[in-house]
This record gives sequence, structure tokens and C-alpha cells, in this order.
Amino acid sequence: MAKPSPLIFLIFSRFFVLEVMSTSFTLVNKCGYTVWPGILSNAGVPPLPTTGFSLLTGESRVINAPSSWGGRFWGRTLCSTDSTTGKFTCATGDCSSGKIECSGATATPPATLAEFTLDGSGGLDFYDVSLVDGYNLPVLVAPRGGSGDNCTTTGCVVDLNGSCPSELRVTAAGKTPPVTACRSACDAFRRPEYCCSGEYGSPATCKPSAYSQIFKSACPRAYSYAYDDKTSTFTCAKSPDYVITFCPSPNTSQKSSQDQNTDPTGTSPPVTTSPATQTPSTATWSPADTSMIYEGAFDESGASSPSTCQLSLLPLAITFALSLAFCRLL
Repeated sequence: MAKPSPLIFLIFSRFFVLEVMSTSFTLVNKCGYTVWPGILSNAGVPPLPTTGFSLLTGESRVINAPSSWGGRFWGRTLCSTDSTTGKFTCATGDCSSGKIECSGATATPPATLAEFTLDGSGGLDFYDVSLVDGYNLPVLVAPRGGSGDNCTTTGCVVDLNGSCPSELRVTAAGKTPPVTACRSACDAFRRPEYCCSGEYGSPATCKPSAYSQIFKSACPRAYSYAYDDKTSTFTCAKSPDYVITFCPSPNTSQKSSQDQNTDPTGTSPPVTTSPATQTPSTATWSPADTSMIYEGAFDESGASSPSTCQLSLLPLAITFALSLAFCRLL
């Protein structure tokens, strides 16, 4: 019997090594309405198998990524497909692709972002939940496995829409309450001091604003402005998997969830925002939703991952395959 080619054996082995080194992201929807996750890979990084899909209430989906992947996840809300044009749009987080798949496009602000750089400096995973581009729904990121003092759960578990300053609110007609998202001051006013641009384009000159402090007060572990690194970036060693939960339990979803359109065949409601040229007033904020901040939220490990069984069987499959290959070489 002819012996198998060493080259075939090498390719075979490398294939399984790459599988072992992959990272899984489990996306879980605990909102009282459908969420359409969007995914964007960083520049120079191959896209993942999907860039957008729908998650009904209670559903979860596992996305596998190479160990060196980097990019962002976010949730789109109030999405629908126009019955005449066939164009898919979302009231918040829309990626403007006209389809459920974002296909290389990012979220239109405001949107809560979960950002990752796997196998970065020092072999560490870097991740954060960012409100720099505004907020549209609660998001929690929980590592599974991994190690390090800063390898912990992060996110924004508060519903900020109800307490968003009036000049930052995004509203959708026909909804009660009508606020669907909360803009960042940069997006609303386009001023350098809010955007950390121009003469404010460095950590020394760009400081927290009254608006970013509203976000930081409600969600102390989330990015609130461009240079909010020290308390908002988290790292893990030893390549953990991650659970990304929209509206983590207990439910922090919009109170109008029962009114939201989850039928993708309908027409998106019109959205109005505060004019970009509006002069910012003194930011005032009443923590109307502080009752939604709950103990133990950042210890949540997420829903049970459908990939658990697959990952546990993978080492057995590798061992069997390698043993068979060596036997044939003898």
C-alpha cells in the first residue's frame, strides 16, 4: 500500500491546528424584540462567514473567527425590508448596505459597539464596549476561559435611551416612548472638543465632556470618549471564547419593545434627530433608569453556547485523525 504524502499529512495537521486556535463568539438576544447583529472586520483582516443576520428574542448564534481576527459587533434595531424596493434598512445601527448582510460596511451612529483585537500585543486579546459612536441598546461582553487580572466582563447594561439628553435623542415616529437611540456629542454637534480632533486630537488636550460623563456615570466600564482607555480596555491571555449579549438579563430592553416592528417585510418608520448644528445646552441628566443597574450583571457568563459540544469533541477527532495518519506511514 502506498504511503501517504508527507505534504498531505502536513496540510491535514495544519488544518486541525487552525481549528483548535479559532475563537468563538456567541451572540445572544435577550431583548424583547428582534435584533439584527452587524459585523465588520478590521482593515486587512478577512471577513467572517457572515456580516449580518437576525436574532429573535431568546435566540443565540455562534460565529467562529481565526485567532488573529479583529473587528466589531453591534446590534441593529427596528429593521425591515421595503415591499416595493426590496431594500433592507434599520432605524438604529444601519450599515447602509441595503441588505441584511453588512458586507464590509460599519454601523451608522448611534450604535453600541463591541470591539475586539485577538492575539494582539504580547499575545493578548483586547476588547471593549464603546459608546463613542453613541448608544442604541445594552450590550454585555463576557470572556469564557482566558486569564489575567483584566480578563473580565464589560459592557453597558443600562437602558440609556430613556434618560438621554433631549439634544442627543434619536426618535422614531409612532413609538411609545419614541426615543430609539442616544447620539454622542461628537455626532450631534461636530465640534473638535467633542470629537477629539484638530487641536483636541491628543490625550493631553481631549478631556471628558459633560456629555461623555453622562455615559461614563451610567456605564463605568464602557468607552465614553476617544481617549477613555484606562478604565475601558480589557485584555485576556490564553485565547478565551466570548459571549456577546444584547439586553442582558434582567431585561434592560426598550420599554416599547412590544411596539417594535419585527416583521422584515414592513417599512421602516421615519427617524428624526436633533439638528447637527444645534447649540449644545448644559447637559442635565436624571438617572431614571438606575433601577436597571443590577448586582451581578458583570458576572453573567451568558447563555449556554451551542459550540460547547463541538469544542469538547474536537480534541478527540484530532487525536484519532493524527493516529490514523501515523499508522498509515508505518
